[in-house]
Amino acid sequence: MPDPQSIERHPLTPFLPKDTKLLMLGSFPPQKKRWSMEFYYPNFNNDMWRVMGLIFFDDKNYFVDTAQKTFRKELIINFLTEKGIALFDTATVVRRLKDNAADQFLEIVEATDIRKLLQQLPNCKAVTVTGQKAMDTLRTQLQVEEPAVGKSAEFALGNRSMLLFRMPSTSRAYPLKLESKAAMYERMLQEIGIKLLTK
Repeated sequence: MPDPQSIERHPLTPFLPKDTKLLMLGSFPPQKKRWSMEFYYPNFNNDMWRVMGLIFFDDKNYFVDTAQKTFRKELIINFLTEKGIALFDTATVVRRLKDNAADQFLEIVEATDIRKLLQQLPNCKAVTVTGQKAMDTLRTQLQVEEPAVGKSAEFALGNRSMLLFRMPSTSRAYPLKLESKAAMYERMLQEIGIKLLTK
């Protein structure tokens, strides 16, 4: 039985824009000491918002406040709302086995109910996961093959046909150049039909 002192509940509520087309799922946020803002992908060394800046604005620092070493949260929220991109994680309650943010040292105490989340998003066409832990957790709930990194697999949710994408982690521990990660994310967004801004 996990030590109740070491259990962490998810510190954020699911971010679910009204017209969501894509649900992006990580595993679980890093410890608060690693946060630069109160939102998803808060670690300043995580490149998710640089990837999005590169894809949509041809500027990896579009969402970055370099002077304050943080991200522009309101700009990110407005952008995600406009594009219909929802964010949450596959775990709701975890225990950290080591004092770091690595997925391999996360013990999932309670998984997120992915079906319930998707039922709140009737226009959602696709789900993407950004790590192996998230993929493994999701596949315990949905009947879907595991796609290769950068690829997708079809699955059914009731009468809805959806796509599951496996994207590279935007952690710098994942050995792939920022531009290469951005190219993979861009292909996924185009396939889903999320309109890219004119650069």
